[in-house]
Amino acid sequence: MLPESLGGLAAIAGLLGLCVGSFLNVVIHRLPKMMEQEWQTQCSELRGEIPSTAEEPLSLAKPRSRCPSCGHQITALENIPLVSYLLILRGRCSACGTHISLRYPIIEVFTALLSAYAAWHFGATPQAAGALLLIWALIALSAIDLDTQLLPDSITLPLLWLGLGFNLWATYTDLSSAVIGAMLGYLALWSVFWLFKLATGKEGMGYGDFKLLAALGAWLGWQMLPAIILLSSVVGAIVGITLIVATRQGRNVPIPFGPYLAAAGGIALFWGTQITHKYLSLFG
Repeated sequence: MLPESLGGLAAIAGLLGLCVGSFLNVVIHRLPKMMEQEWQTQCSELRGEIPSTAEEPLSLAKPRSRCPSCGHQITALENIPLVSYLLILRGRCSACGTHISLRYPIIEVFTALLSAYAAWHFGATPQAAGALLLIWALIALSAIDLDTQLLPDSITLPLLWLGLGFNLWATYTDLSSAVIGAMLGYLALWSVFWLFKLATGKEGMGYGDFKLLAALGAWLGWQMLPAIILLSSVVGAIVGITLIVATRQGRNVPIPFGPYLAAAGGIALFWGTQITHKYLSLFG
């Protein structure tokens, strides 16, 4: 495609990403609460109790977004991605003046930038469409894991099947590599989990990490798994050591691994082939 066409496509994808980023903020905030409600209902049923109806049922669509401090319902004018935060609300609730977290516009801008880059990198191709879906899911998973140390099955499992679906037509890799990637991705971290547990008696990571790496293997193929594991481990080690030194955080404080897997998966999506070739060239 011509540079002008790519620029226009990137701009459209960026605007779409800005809107999707606003929706991802809802997913990040509500999905863990929805899971908690579901768990409480299941526990009540197992105990033979009638589930409580005192708490309002949550979904991604209902109820309408509201201020967590005063309950003010967010109007359409107050819900325009980025514009409302910067120009209309100026970072505060219009009703009570409570500060609104910077994470909301950061997620929107980050999603927009990555979406625009994906469109520019892949052009008007199925790879671009798949990359957008993968990036959006990885952003949501990273933020949820940072908040709750959970990687919801409702995102990781559909993401795995979606990766296999895209690769029915060898969008990123051939189907056999995608299937093997899903299998090896899960088994790799599952093995590390059990080796660590047998050696220390502690659980070093959650099952959600296995499923996330399996999903990345399904999207990018088994050939990308070594690069993803290496990149995520290096970044995780650097961040972990920095937190321990800078904030005096104890070594026993758990650090979510999902965001590092997601970041490594994003890097592999765009530059995985070059990284793999460079890595292999070092060994002749």
